[in-house]
Amino acid sequence: MGFRGGSSVIRWVKYGVGLSVVGGFVVNLKHSDWKVQSTGIVRFGRAAIAVTATVIDYKYTFYGVDATSPLYEKIKSEVHTRSALRLRRMCSLNGGCFVKVGQHIGALEYLLPKEYVDVMKVFHSHAPESPVKDVYRVIKEDFQKDVSDLFASFDETVLASASLAQVHCATLKDGTPVAVKVQHPNVQMHSFVDMATMDILVRLVAAIFPDFQFGWLAEETRKNIPLELDFVHEGKNCEQVSKMFGHLSFLKVPKIYWEQTTKRVLTMEYFDGGFVNDVQYIRSNDISVSDVVRKLGCLYSEMIFVRGYIHCDPHPGNILVKKTKQGTQIILLDHGLYQTLSDDVRLNYCYFWRSILRADVEGIKTHAQSLGISKLFPLFACIVTGRSWHAVSTGVDRLSFTQKEGDIIKSQAGAYVPQIIKVLNDIPRQVLLILKTNDLLRGIEATLNCRADAKSFLTMSRCCVSALSDHQARECKTRMCRWKILVGKNWSLWKVSVYEFYLWITELPLVRIVSKALKPVQSYSPEKSIGNVLQGT
Repeated sequence: MGFRGGSSVIRWVKYGVGLSVVGGFVVNLKHSDWKVQSTGIVRFGRAAIAVTATVIDYKYTFYGVDATSPLYEKIKSEVHTRSALRLRRMCSLNGGCFVKVGQHIGALEYLLPKEYVDVMKVFHSHAPESPVKDVYRVIKEDFQKDVSDLFASFDETVLASASLAQVHCATLKDGTPVAVKVQHPNVQMHSFVDMATMDILVRLVAAIFPDFQFGWLAEETRKNIPLELDFVHEGKNCEQVSKMFGHLSFLKVPKIYWEQTTKRVLTMEYFDGGFVNDVQYIRSNDISVSDVVRKLGCLYSEMIFVRGYIHCDPHPGNILVKKTKQGTQIILLDHGLYQTLSDDVRLNYCYFWRSILRADVEGIKTHAQSLGISKLFPLFACIVTGRSWHAVSTGVDRLSFTQKEGDIIKSQAGAYVPQIIKVLNDIPRQVLLILKTNDLLRGIEATLNCRADAKSFLTMSRCCVSALSDHQARECKTRMCRWKILVGKNWSLWKVSVYEFYLWITELPLVRIVSKALKPVQSYSPEKSIGNVLQGT
């Protein structure tokens, strides 16, 4: 009898568990608009299948293949391409956080095989779109009003689509043109499952391929996604940036219309212009590529070194350029993710870059250690600058970047992937976001075929001098001490300006012709470089 009772209890427990599972699936299905393909279980399964298929593909393809074989590189490139396409397909179907990770992968040129970067770059400008009925539903849920009650007109054509939201043009009731950013439906609900899925799969890949430790990528995504999903937070960032960098006349940041803004809907000032990587738009509007690169360098140098407040998602879809009578404007969009640097990290990174600009190897080593890097400090310097160690140790402003150097960097990056990943795991998370910013800016430079030159480093030098001098002045206890710091700062900035004038002279057509005739192969003189200008500052 006792046994029968026990069997009855077990049976009822099984029924209860089964009903709970079915009920949970139904609830999840309801929240996913009754789309089975959008449920957490299906999304997890889709990701797991794609990753498992990729692992098997690599294991099977390279089984018994001689790494010294002439066909090895061809086989490797083919499996990279197949795997990247498979993962991109999965990211597109899952959307949301997966597309965000795909965008990040598309910027990791120094870390991942070229095939992965090229395949994932498509997410920078072409992310999945939501049907307009879903857009209207999100607006209705958040405002308890129809679109027609909020706007005089609303263009159903998608102006731009990103990983977490899409943008539509609209007009306010008073006739003001605006851009309305609307979050993709269910992104917030799916984000928790998506983050857990990524974490599990990253651990699985690390167990099978011990050299590939991408835990830092899953960790950063998990930490940052909640901030990026809060559009009120983004609006406040937007206003703070507008105030903080208002002195940069070329920078434009959208005004926020708070009455038409919620956590999932952001209404902001409309700007027209072309994407910063749209080479055809830039050429047709006679915009100077070097001017665009210089202004981006100026903005981000101020963010990193002086303010310690960094826009951490500057992929091409978030930056517009426009030619005006006052010069080229840089329009910064998508302010969902900013990093506030601690003074320790900001100043150590400042000292580290100053050492790079001086070609001071001992200084590079010392300040890399302050940022958590010891033996691998040369590799860290190469990652930060995007240059070879020869260029770093000689002076990044003295040696122009060449195609040969680029080819060497790409070939060595493949050979040092485990060490690169170790560096990324060791550095402070704040520095990791700086590197992400560097990657994306470097990608823009590559697209525009305009690497940062010596003049670009001048802006960085000014920001380093200002940041370090201001810190030293705050540490002073007397007026005399502060006066000395101020004089030293102005003297250093004056020397940088003199060097900038020297560079301007050397670029005059007549001077360049004479220089070429006298010395066919010419580079910057060691006696005349930013490094020497900064000595003693």
